[in-house]
Amino acid sequence: MFKTNEYFDGKVKSIAFKTTDKPATVGVMAAGEYVFNTAEKEKMSVITGQLIIQLDAESEIKTFNAGESFEVDANSSFNVSVPTECAYLCEYG
Repeated sequence: MFKTNEYFDGKVKSIAFKTTDKPATVGVMAAGEYVFNTAEKEKMSVITGQLIIQLDAESEIKTFNAGESFEVDANSSFNVSVPTECAYLCEYG
């Protein structure tokens, strides 16, 4: 049914589920700095709070607020700065 995930000593937690057409996770991040690696393409949507992102292939740092999203290529990584606790939705594929 659901699978729970925990990363970075419990500072990032998510619940995996399947939408009608693809897998997804919904989760929360505590304030901090994180680096995520991707196996497949991801679409990240900020639900609450703010994510400051630097994609592996880009030098530009971008800020995404609640209601905004960004995409990450498969087999890459991205740096995330989280100024305050936030919630997100990640869709895979």
